[in-house]
Amino acid sequence: MTSRQMSRKATLVNNLKTISSRLIRKEFADIVNLIYSKPAFWTGAYFVASCGAVTVEQVRKYVENQSDIAE
Repeated sequence: MTSRQMSRKATLVNNLKTISSRLIRKEFADIVNLIYSKPAFWTGAYFVASCGAVTVEQVRKYVENQSDIAE
């Protein structure tokens, strides 16, 4: 993977984290303010992996089932 490809992925992840943080803080402001006082919502770390030849629906089911695995 080239450095330009890595840079694009990093930019995408950072944009997703920025937008999701703003939306979560806006929609759940009361809850977030009660339990979370740090200025940064997400850590600086991230993980990106290829899903291979799978459909969007398969990825969606996998993500939705992650809470079942954690319990």
